[in-house]
Amino acid sequence: MKFGIYLPNFGSFGQAQVLADLARDAENSGWDGFFIWDHVGGWALPMVDPWVALAAIAVTTHRIRIGTTVTPLPRRRPWKLAREAVSIDHLSGGRLTLGVGSGGGESEWADLGEEPDLKKRGAMLDEALSVLVGLWSGEPFSFAGQYYHIKNAHFLPKPLQQPHIPIWVGGNWPYKTPFRRAAKWDGAFPLFWVEENEEELAQLDEIVRYLSKYRKHEQPIDIICMGVTHDPISKEDCSLVEQRSELGATWWLECLTPFRYGKDYEDEWPADAMRERILQGPPQVGKLHIKGVNPA
Repeated sequence: MKFGIYLPNFGSFGQAQVLADLARDAENSGWDGFFIWDHVGGWALPMVDPWVALAAIAVTTHRIRIGTTVTPLPRRRPWKLAREAVSIDHLSGGRLTLGVGSGGGESEWADLGEEPDLKKRGAMLDEALSVLVGLWSGEPFSFAGQYYHIKNAHFLPKPLQQPHIPIWVGGNWPYKTPFRRAAKWDGAFPLFWVEENEEELAQLDEIVRYLSKYRKHEQPIDIICMGVTHDPISKEDCSLVEQRSELGATWWLECLTPFRYGKDYEDEWPADAMRERILQGPPQVGKLHIKGVNPA
């Protein structure tokens, strides 16, 4: 199992230099990844563009995987994102993972003149993913969809990572469409509506079985779980992570938000405490057995 940091691109983390420094701390402390949210508005808080921040993170680190969790692709022009992602892929030496989803809330959609209908956004997401990998191919590419139209575009350079930059798809369980979509790509990042650990584990087991049913690729898919472990890390924390590993999770993302300290976004952020959690390093849970998800 791999371990990453998962945090917002706003509030105390709303500056590129701050995120770059924390990513360096994460790399030096043994974490495997550093993933930031992709928001453009909605809070009266300092906010940094995630792709500018990822550029700073890329040149500050050397080993860890970096990326977004998740980019709401229907409010991004896919050709612009294709350029940004390849630029970060090359800048980082092939360490980028692109998390995608259809997005939620009104503040970054209807309030900004973006598509408010979730079903339409899902269709836009599927088309945009096809556009991304087509442009990343490095060959002349055309596309005629309902939402996107491209004629003989030729984007170079290709990504360092082949056959394409890894794509993780986020979604809320028990909605099935995001997970049928995820089964076509490289990773699934489920969000849960339940609060109790046993309920979440039961849903994770359902997700793993569902992905196996629709998975057609030979390569196993990443399954990403996020949550909170504490300082100091307890046996209960390690058990929390191990339980997810046994069900097939391949990544644990440590969630660093004010909520872990009983605060809201508008409160003063305990930034020093969150940095201390990064410096403590990932949970030491031994050599975990990973079942993974193989093709059906």
